[in-house]
Amino acid sequence: MSVLDSKVPEGPIKDKWTNYKDKINLVNPANKRHIDIIVVGTGLAGGSAAATLAELGYNVKAFAYQDSPRRAHSIAAQGGINAAKNYMGDGDSTYRLFYDTVKGGDYRSREANVYRLAEVSSNIIDQCVAQGVPFARDYGGLLDNRSFGGVLVSRTFYAKGQTGQQLLLGCYSAMNRQIARGKIEMHNRHEMLDVVKIDGKARGIIARNLITGEIERHSAHAVVIATGGYGNVYFLSTNAMGSNATAAWKIHKKGAFFANPCFTQIHPTCIPRSGDYQSKLTLMSESLRNDGRIWVPAKLEDAKAIQEGRLKPTELAEEDRDYYLERRYPAFGNLVPRDVASRAAKERCDAGYGVNATGEAVYLDFAAAIERYGKVQAKIQGISNPSKEKITELGEAIVEEKYGNLFQMYEKIVDENPYKTPMMIYPATHYTMGGVWVDYNLMTTVPGLYCIGEANFSDHGANRLGASALMQGLADGYFVLPYTIGDYLADDIRTGVIPTDTKEFDEVEKEVKDKIDFFINNNGTKSVDYFHKRLGKVMWDKVGMSRNEKGLKEAMAEIKQIREEFWKEVKVPGSANEMNPELEKAGRVADFLELGELFAKDALVREESCGGHFREESVELDGEQKGEAKRNDKDFAFVSAWEYKGEPADAVLHKEQLEFKDIELKQRSYK
Repeated sequence: MSVLDSKVPEGPIKDKWTNYKDKINLVNPANKRHIDIIVVGTGLAGGSAAATLAELGYNVKAFAYQDSPRRAHSIAAQGGINAAKNYMGDGDSTYRLFYDTVKGGDYRSREANVYRLAEVSSNIIDQCVAQGVPFARDYGGLLDNRSFGGVLVSRTFYAKGQTGQQLLLGCYSAMNRQIARGKIEMHNRHEMLDVVKIDGKARGIIARNLITGEIERHSAHAVVIATGGYGNVYFLSTNAMGSNATAAWKIHKKGAFFANPCFTQIHPTCIPRSGDYQSKLTLMSESLRNDGRIWVPAKLEDAKAIQEGRLKPTELAEEDRDYYLERRYPAFGNLVPRDVASRAAKERCDAGYGVNATGEAVYLDFAAAIERYGKVQAKIQGISNPSKEKITELGEAIVEEKYGNLFQMYEKIVDENPYKTPMMIYPATHYTMGGVWVDYNLMTTVPGLYCIGEANFSDHGANRLGASALMQGLADGYFVLPYTIGDYLADDIRTGVIPTDTKEFDEVEKEVKDKIDFFINNNGTKSVDYFHKRLGKVMWDKVGMSRNEKGLKEAMAEIKQIREEFWKEVKVPGSANEMNPELEKAGRVADFLELGELFAKDALVREESCGGHFREESVELDGEQKGEAKRNDKDFAFVSAWEYKGEPADAVLHKEQLEFKDIELKQRSYK
C-alpha cells in the first residue's frame, strides 16, 4: 500500500468540498487566540492566508525576504484571473472550468482538488471587488472578461496588464489591517533556512535576518509554506531574481515529498534572449494572444533576410507569412495552451524560420487587431469612409487601452514600437506545476506542515492554463487552507506555546550556522552566478522544452559534477553578520543544484509526453495528431512523489494513482 493518502472525501465531486467542510473539526474562537501559525512567503497565496487566518483569530507570524509583501513576485502577474462567473453568457460553468483545467493539465492533476478550485473561483472575484481591486469594466460598468489559452469561453477578469499588482495590493491591505491589530507579526527581510520538527510535527522555523545576518528561532503550532516556484533553476526565467526554492527544498529534506518536479511551464510569449550577459527574461502577457497573431516567414530565404537585417517584417506580403498556430490548430488558433504554443514556436525556429539575429524568435502581430478595432470605432463615431490613417489611429487607441503598459514595457526593453512593428517573442521558463506534494487539506507528508500556491503541486497537472495561477493562490489562501488547517489545529488547543529552547531547535540552528560558516570561510575562486549559469545552461539544453533519455542521463551527471565543483570552488565575499546578497544566493543555488538533478531524474522516469514535459521518444507518428505529444495513461497516470534519501539520484519514488471518474481520459486535441 502507498504511504500517500490524498484524503480526498467520498461522494459526488460536486458535493465533496461542501460535505467535507460540514464535517471537519473546528477551533473555538476563544481557543484560536492561543494558537500560532507561521506563514512563509507573502505573495498572493501566503498573503491571503496570513490575512484570513489572522481575521479568524489565530496568531500569525509572516515572513518575507522582500522589504514588503508588496514586493512579492505575484506583483508581476499581468494578464488576469479565471473565475466561472459566466458574465459573458458564453456557456461557462464550474464544470467547464474544471474540465478545461484538467484537460489543459493533460490529465495529470487530482480531480477533486481541481473541482474545488473551480468551485471557489467565483468567491475570489467577489472578495477582491469588495477589497476595491479595480478590475476592468465594460461600457455599462459591469466587470469585463477576456479569453486565455486552452479555452473556448471568456472567463478571465483583469486589471489592464497589471492584474497581479492590483490583487496583491488588495491582499496587502487585508494583511495591513491585521498587522495593525497585532494579529500578524510581520517579519520583512527574513529568509527561512530550515523547518524544525518536534515529535514528527512541524513546530517552527530557523530564519535569517537579511539586514543584520542574525539567526532567529520562531515557533508555532503549524507552518505554512507559500514561497512560489522553482523556475530559477534555469537561471534565466521570467521569475524575479530573488525567487527561489529554498523553503520548499528544506522541507523536502525534512520529510515532505516533492511531486512532479519535471512539470515546468515554458511560456510562449516572452521577450527573446539577447545575449549571454542577461540575468533574467521578461514576460509578455498571454492576454496579448487574444488580439495578436503569431507568425513566421513562410519561406526560408525571407527568414534568413530578416535575421540578417535585409528585410523588415512589415515588408512581407500576407501570402508570404505562416500563421502556424492558426494553420495547425484551427479550433483554438493563437489561443492554444502554453505548452502547445511553445513547442510550435521551437519547432519553427529549429527549422530555420526564426526572425531575430539569433534565430530564436517569432512575431506577435497586432496589425489585424488594430485595423479591426479601428473600423468598429469609426462606425461607432459615425465616421463614413475613414482613411487608413484614421482607422489605424482609432485602432491603436483601443489596443493601448487594453494593453498599453505591456506595449510600453516592450518598447523600453527592445527599443521598437510594437504598434508599428510586430513584437518578437520566444518561449521562456515561467511557472512550475510541480512542487511539494500535498493532500486534499494542503498538508504535506509532515504533520502540521502545509504548502500552498505555486509551491505545491496540486491543481495544474502537467501544464497550467493562463490566468489560473492567481486563481489557485487566492483560492488556497482565502478559501481552502483557513478551513482545512483548523481540522488539524483542533487537537492543539491545550498544547500551549511551543518553546524554542529545545534540543530540536538547537540542532537545526547549528546545521544552518554551519552551512553559513562554510560559505563564508570557503577559499574558492568562482562566484555563485558562475555555477548558477552553468546549471541553467544544462537545464535549458537537456531538460528544457524537449527531452530525451540520453540528454537527461547526461544532465544528471553534469549537474552532479557542477554541484561537487560548487562545494569546492564557490567564493562568497563579505561576512555572515551583515547584509550579504552573495551569501543569500549561495544558499539558494546550493538547493537548485540538488533540485535540478531530481528534476532530471523525474523527467527520465516519466517515459511519456504530457503537458510541459515533452519526451522525444513519445510522439504521435501518424493520423490527425501526428507530431503531437503522446501520453501513456496505462503506465503514467500517477503523481510522482519523491522521498529524500540523501543524494538526489537516490530519491525514492512514491506514486499517487490518479482516478478520473468525472472526466473521460483521452488524448488532448486543440485542432
